[in-house]
Amino acid sequence: MTTTRIAATPRLARRRARAAIALAWLGAGLPTLLLTPLPLYDRLLGWSAAFWLVGAPLALLAALAPRLPLALLRAARPRPRGCAFAR
Repeated sequence: MTTTRIAATPRLARRRARAAIALAWLGAGLPTLLLTPLPLYDRLLGWSAAFWLVGAPLALLAALAPRLPLALLRAARPRPRGCAFAR
């Protein structure tokens, strides 16, 4: 049992590190795309800038951590504090 747990830990750590890198890449790429005069679509390059700044890290996150977007949405959703008339 312990060998399986020890063997799985480095693989899980690498996966989390890759997901963190993809999240940082997305966190840097999205503001770059929004705040700079980069076009979303260029006749010469196509969707290249939008893909490499936003699409690629999203695809990588979806492959590495498929539950992460749902967890982020769940964390960002306001939680009900209860009804005022429940007393």
